[in-house]
Amino acid sequence: MTLPQFKKKKLPGKPGVYLFKDGKGKILYIGRATSLRERVRSYFSSDLIVTRGPLLVDMVTKARSISHQTTDSVLEAIILEANLIREHQPYYNSREKDDKSFNYVVFTNEEYPRILVIRGKDLATHTQSEFKCVFGPFPHGLQFKAAMKLIRKIFPFRDTCIPHSGKRCFNAQIGLCPGVCSGEINKEEYRQRIRNLEMFFEGKKGKLLRELERQMKSYAKSEEFEKAEALKRQMFALTHIQDVSLIRDEFRTPYGSSFRIEAYDVAHTSGTETVGVMTVIENGEPNKNEYRMFRVRAKTAGSDTGALTEILSRRFGHPEWTYPRLIVVDGGIAQKNAAERVMREAGIQIPVVGVVKDERHRPERIVGEKKYLDDYGKAILLANAEAHRFAITYHRRRRSPLRGIKRR
Repeated sequence: MTLPQFKKKKLPGKPGVYLFKDGKGKILYIGRATSLRERVRSYFSSDLIVTRGPLLVDMVTKARSISHQTTDSVLEAIILEANLIREHQPYYNSREKDDKSFNYVVFTNEEYPRILVIRGKDLATHTQSEFKCVFGPFPHGLQFKAAMKLIRKIFPFRDTCIPHSGKRCFNAQIGLCPGVCSGEINKEEYRQRIRNLEMFFEGKKGKLLRELERQMKSYAKSEEFEKAEALKRQMFALTHIQDVSLIRDEFRTPYGSSFRIEAYDVAHTSGTETVGVMTVIENGEPNKNEYRMFRVRAKTAGSDTGALTEILSRRFGHPEWTYPRLIVVDGGIAQKNAAERVMREAGIQIPVVGVVKDERHRPERIVGEKKYLDDYGKAILLANAEAHRFAITYHRRRRSPLRGIKRR
């Protein structure tokens, strides 16, 4: 498909899901967007191979048509995308299909079902009988977390509390659990709420609203006005979803609008407990919400370049993470070459600079293209310093008997 062909399509500037199809109508790729028009336009930019890699260039070349489904909100687009990917299993969504780090939402098969988020790699450790239903995969990690927070505000559910324990759990106190723990809701009422939530994850909002209206009228008829009012508020929330937290600027490339620098560092003790980190500087300021930690798995004890290669390979296995404009590695030519090798193999062109340290681990010089040193020298050093600090902190925690921190 070409840009002139795309321009003939009149896609709306609304949230929804888009489907690239071949000449026989077979679905090649499914994605979701805040603005369908702007998102799909990005696939026809001249630098697509640089920003998205050869796989999606191949997909666009084979595509002959694009269809779409609009949704009332970004939240519903995220859920619809996951359902369609699972149903159709498009070839070019293979990363979403195969990557075991993506999230699934499961409803447990219990008297008072729990709603849990489980990574794909952990699903295999459970038996099928444990779950009533499973939804996903949800590939966009950060947006998915924000989506689940929003969903839980609309549909409070149980996750960890013990039914009828006699004490309200913390989530019940802040309105995120309906009071299963303290007996504020009986089994049948709770199961009805879970059925409502199940309909939402199935993308049946219209049916759900009709069911909520029926339940509301039933409660009103039996003069249970408090329960009727609660359902009325739920219906209002569903029809006025405030998903500002899910809306990021739709990028024409994965770089986004800001100048993003990612810095990487490795820490270990004589080759043991090797860890690595990624820190992010955007427009000269640390963005700590984007920092990432990696426990190095490969048998490359003591090899900083081997560990760096693994970390970068895993990082670029997450195409849903915004790509940087510049990569900073701790070290000289060897580390810089290792990073550039990963970029070449991934079909991505992102410049790399290295920060060389003296014997006291103080910056001595920066190796890389001079224009980046002149324009972003301070930001490069800040990114490197943050990566070193973060790596040492993570490594110390890994060595501590009380580890208790998440890792990727």
